[in-house]
Amino acid sequence: MNHSFHSVDRATHLKIVVVALVAGIAVTAFGIAARSTLDDSQAAAHVIKAGKPVVVTSSDNAVIR
Repeated sequence: MNHSFHSVDRATHLKIVVVALVAGIAVTAFGIAARSTLDDSQAAAHVIKAGKPVVVTSSDNAVIR
């Protein structure tokens, strides 16, 4: 039983690579299958157009009477 990746044989390295590849393919397949298939999802978005420009000013002068 080897407890280090540096001292394992070639077959063990191959098993690790294959398991990682299968896991990556499974995650990718799940992500593709889980996405929304509705093509008109963007068509339902509401468009907001800009109105007239507004000038906003502020004055830090205090009025004392």
